[in-house]
Amino acid sequence: MDRVLLVLGGVAIAGLVAAIVGRRSAAPAANTHHIPRQLDRADFPHPEVPWLVAIFTSATCDTCAGVWERAQHLASDQVSVVELEVGVEKAIHERYKIDGVPTLVIADANGEVKRAFLGPTTTTDLWAAMADAREPGSVPPDCHTGEL
Repeated sequence: MDRVLLVLGGVAIAGLVAAIVGRRSAAPAANTHHIPRQLDRADFPHPEVPWLVAIFTSATCDTCAGVWERAQHLASDQVSVVELEVGVEKAIHERYKIDGVPTLVIADANGEVKRAFLGPTTTTDLWAAMADAREPGSVPPDCHTGEL
């Protein structure tokens, strides 16, 4: 009987240790960067234009330069594209709690963010996101549309 109690005690201790070690090694999988859901269009150039593509960048970010270069091609009489470099536009980065660059958002005339990208993105995905924001469901499912 003593041996049985000793074995059960050992198993209980081993289970407790395994549970503690298992909890400590599992890293949380969470995005800690903030993407705004609503913009005040008066904060950006051309608030009268139906669509806004705002790219929050930093001068020291190589990836930002590539996203800005690709996003400029979206500009039209219906789409205002603006770069907001943190060294020049620090207040707007703070207002919208931008803590990771590049952050690209596509907002409608009311300032509601319809699509967003954090980090690098392709020209194809930007065009698909803009098309899907303007006409939901118009893009094939294998394209990344920056859905929120």
